[in-house]
Amino acid sequence: MDIATVIGVTLGFVCVIGAIVAGGSVAVFVHIPSMLIVVGGMLASTLIHFSLKQCLGMMPVVKKTLFYKLPAPSELIQNMVDYSAICRRDGPLALEKELGSVNDPFVLQAMQMVVDGQDGEAIEEALDNEIRYLQERHSDGKKIMEFMGAAGPAFGMIGTLIGLVAMLQNLSDPSGLGAGMAVALITTFYGALLANLLFIPLAGKLGIRSKEETLVREMIVQGVIGIAKGESPTVVRERMQVFVSARKREEYKPSMGDKQSKAA
Repeated sequence: MDIATVIGVTLGFVCVIGAIVAGGSVAVFVHIPSMLIVVGGMLASTLIHFSLKQCLGMMPVVKKTLFYKLPAPSELIQNMVDYSAICRRDGPLALEKELGSVNDPFVLQAMQMVVDGQDGEAIEEALDNEIRYLQERHSDGKKIMEFMGAAGPAFGMIGTLIGLVAMLQNLSDPSGLGAGMAVALITTFYGALLANLLFIPLAGKLGIRSKEETLVREMIVQGVIGIAKGESPTVVRERMQVFVSARKREEYKPSMGDKQSKAA
């Protein structure tokens, strides 16, 4: 789980709710019609703008953003170096028994292609298509979040206008103007809160996660291509360390012995 996101959202709502409670007017900030205008209008406009498939596909992407943990670069590099040593010594078929311990579907697919004897170019093309599709899914999710972040305040303003029109129709009763103005402005509050505390930050987090996952996938591609070409563990390591900063390369420097020799 992404702890920073959980802490941020929780802290944001605690601060806002705490300020409301300190003001002593909690009931004023609870207005069901205003919630319906903002949330309902935002969802309706999102469904109009995007296809149902895109909207439904957004939820797994957001869930993955919050709960998916990327493998450490050091672990990836070490695994690929081990696979390279096994492949050079015993051939690609010897990697098949290693696949049972692989949890990442992308790595599993890549290594299965090596076991099947596909060449480096075919593997690279197939895996690049997988990465491209991953980026498209993340891009759709990010666009939907950004759209909802823009639509929330817009429908908040629409609700405010509705409230103002209703209030102006009752100018004959000055005592009700204050309460009417409060109700009119509450929709703007809902829209701004949802946009700036949820949808816009989540869109940004999704963009960051997409870049991180793409980088990891590209590291895997380079490692697998090296294995498919029969390159040495050292060359495979160097292929993958291109994606790591120079400062951390020594930290991520793996041992050159494969898993079987270590076990012995």
